[in-house]
Amino acid sequence: MDLLILIGAIIITYLVFNWLVKVIKASFNTAISIALLVLFLQLFFGIEPQKLWQQLIDLPDAVRSFVTNFRSSF
Repeated sequence: MDLLILIGAIIITYLVFNWLVKVIKASFNTAISIALLVLFLQLFFGIEPQKLWQQLIDLPDAVRSFVTNFRSSF
């Protein structure tokens, strides 16, 4: 019985470790993609990261305003 519990624990540990590696890998790839996009915007269009960040902060209000105006047009 103890052997079955040990084998089960090893399998679960292996699965959790693999899942964790996949999550870290995906997070790293996303972070690199965002950094490259910000660098591209800064080099080719002169958009500063602070302006981009401010637009991201204002995005929910812009979407809310768009939806409200869209609804009122009907």
